[in-house]
Amino acid sequence: MLPIVVAILASCSAEALPEVDPLMIVPKPVRLESSGGTFPLADGVTLFFSPGDGDLLNVAKRLQEYLASAGAKVSLRATSDTEPPARNILLTTHGADPSLGDEGYEMIIEPDRVLLRAPSATGLFWGTQTIRQMLLASDGRTLPCSRIWDKPRFQWRGSLLDCCRHFMTKDYVKRYIDLLALHKLNVFHWHLTEDQGWRIEIERYPELTRIGAWRGDGANRHEGFYTQREVREIVEYAAQRHVMVVPEIEMPGHSMAALACYPELSCTGGPFVVPTQWGVFADVYCAGNDQVFEFLENVLREVVQIFPAPYVHIGGDEVPKTRWQKCPKCQERMRNEGLKDEHELQSYFIRRAERMLAGLNRKLIGWDEILEGGLAPNATVQSWRGMEGAVAAAKAGHDVIVSPTTHCYLDYGHDRTSLQQAYSFEPIPPDLTPEEAKHVLGGEGNIWTEHAPQEAVDERVYPRLSALAEVFWSPKELKDWQDFTTRMGAHYHRLDRMGVKYYLEPPRFLTDDEVFTDSIAVEIEPSVHGGTIRYSLQSDSVLPDASRYREPIVITETTTVAAVTDTPSGRVSPTAVRTFRKETLRDPDAGARDAPGLQVSYYEGQWTSVPSVSSETPLAHGIVPDVDLSFAKRDHDFFLSFDGYLTVPEDGVYTFYLTSDDGGVLWFGDRLLVNNDGLHPARTATGSITLRAGRHSITIGYVQAGGAMVLELEYKGPGIPRQRIPAKAYSHLVP
Repeated sequence: MLPIVVAILASCSAEALPEVDPLMIVPKPVRLESSGGTFPLADGVTLFFSPGDGDLLNVAKRLQEYLASAGAKVSLRATSDTEPPARNILLTTHGADPSLGDEGYEMIIEPDRVLLRAPSATGLFWGTQTIRQMLLASDGRTLPCSRIWDKPRFQWRGSLLDCCRHFMTKDYVKRYIDLLALHKLNVFHWHLTEDQGWRIEIERYPELTRIGAWRGDGANRHEGFYTQREVREIVEYAAQRHVMVVPEIEMPGHSMAALACYPELSCTGGPFVVPTQWGVFADVYCAGNDQVFEFLENVLREVVQIFPAPYVHIGGDEVPKTRWQKCPKCQERMRNEGLKDEHELQSYFIRRAERMLAGLNRKLIGWDEILEGGLAPNATVQSWRGMEGAVAAAKAGHDVIVSPTTHCYLDYGHDRTSLQQAYSFEPIPPDLTPEEAKHVLGGEGNIWTEHAPQEAVDERVYPRLSALAEVFWSPKELKDWQDFTTRMGAHYHRLDRMGVKYYLEPPRFLTDDEVFTDSIAVEIEPSVHGGTIRYSLQSDSVLPDASRYREPIVITETTTVAAVTDTPSGRVSPTAVRTFRKETLRDPDAGARDAPGLQVSYYEGQWTSVPSVSSETPLAHGIVPDVDLSFAKRDHDFFLSFDGYLTVPEDGVYTFYLTSDDGGVLWFGDRLLVNNDGLHPARTATGSITLRAGRHSITIGYVQAGGAMVLELEYKGPGIPRQRIPAKAYSHLVP
């Protein structure tokens, strides 16, 4: 289907934006050598391809479309030659290097020929995406002479798009897939059923879309679903771009839309409505009702007829057990099956789902909650609550897909997960042996859409998915943040030309310290390579005629600095604002006798933020040598308070880095220095303070509501590089 691709490429003409280096490819190729010069894409150039291979013909047609959209009219012709005729282009699988594998390619661009060679049509297609990136970064009339040898690090390189919380149109889904292909991402994980909407037509159960595909009324009504014909069209569109579409059909939780249609599948019998709010709901499929499994098997039979991928994702996450605990059918199932608790009942449910899929010649994928109660024999685990699920599954011999919230959840704000944090992701957990690491198939960048309707998705996803694409494709040893940001300077031009409304990060303050005693030099860098910075002092905004940043700004009094990045294409970033405070040195605490370690108090309960300890009763007290979670008695719904002293060796400015999942706070005496409170994935908050040498009273609070458990305190100061605070620096008061 030509119109979408051509429209995307032509949406911003080459003349509208400045040209950049077309060899700044994202993701970075394994080897790329520039040889100077160009291959002209003049009229009369022929694109040759090996005959008798339909897949190869389709790849050639895609490349012909990309060239045509750039203004080069290229004809197609089959040939048995293994070298391109003079002044032409050849796509071939003959003579390809077998070490490139199923998805690798090699390309030679010389002034009088272009040779693109790969062991398979898929590898050739990824090579055409490199050419496509070259065209998008240039005038489209030439290709830069170069030699490229390239193949992916991981076989599973994907992105999840949630079309349930907010429905996405068919054309938008195609555009999303096309952008995945541009980044050499090969899996489209399509989230199609959820509490807030059932989005795929199931002919045997028409109520699923008649009732389950809409929520709310009047101006608040939200609706939409894909007919089976539309789904097949999208799946074929993706296949032509060598992207596998993996459907997600949620079970046993996140099923309120289905229960609103067929309440007899619940434990209580309803009635239900499709929720208009987000969250986790107590009502789920009844695990003791065989009618549920009949329903799900019938649904899956239709699903696998539409999706040829060998996998079906069944979710399996966030399943409250409250209904099962009170349901006579579920309790009877547990007795009959010898299940000791509701976690094992969930495992029973997942195992039955796996047997259904195996009977349909499909493999099951589930979120890491499917580990609870015992893992289904052949399940693939998608680890999202940190990397612990990935480690457990891989050590048990199961394949793993990694998408932890810390780096891969693109619905999280850019202030939580920056472009640099996404790029820093390492998909192989260090706890795995080389043999166990082979079970890590790859990873995904996920966009859940509770707060992202279709028009907001671009800004949430890009450019962070560009960073993850490089993480999943390029060799680990080539990862280089500065090099990546340089290449992104070119890649932003491509995204501009394709009409992608990506998020442009504010400029970055390179000065960690926010306080000083005499003066401080404030360093800033633009968020885009080639961008410039404008800044204002003592203001939260930056006017068009504001000063241009050229060197560090030296300030001697408390000052607010606001700055923006201007890109070569004319875009302006959001404003970054920091206040740098002049302070006097804080005196140390004197007097009382102390001993090594910190006092710790442990509390149990449900909190969404760090509580006031004066209103709570601790269950346990103790002394710990360091700030860690070893004193916790369980893995959720608790609070820890660490109290004592921190001794610093010299007068000066100290900056503290508190990393936590969920909430964490750091107090110096009665001053809240670092506030990382609330329920959130692992993230780092900082604070600076001027201290005299000696010991200072501190309190660290940490609340854990569920999911990953992370707490770490680091600092830097005079002569001290950033590091975890050593245990010897802590002490506590003794009577």
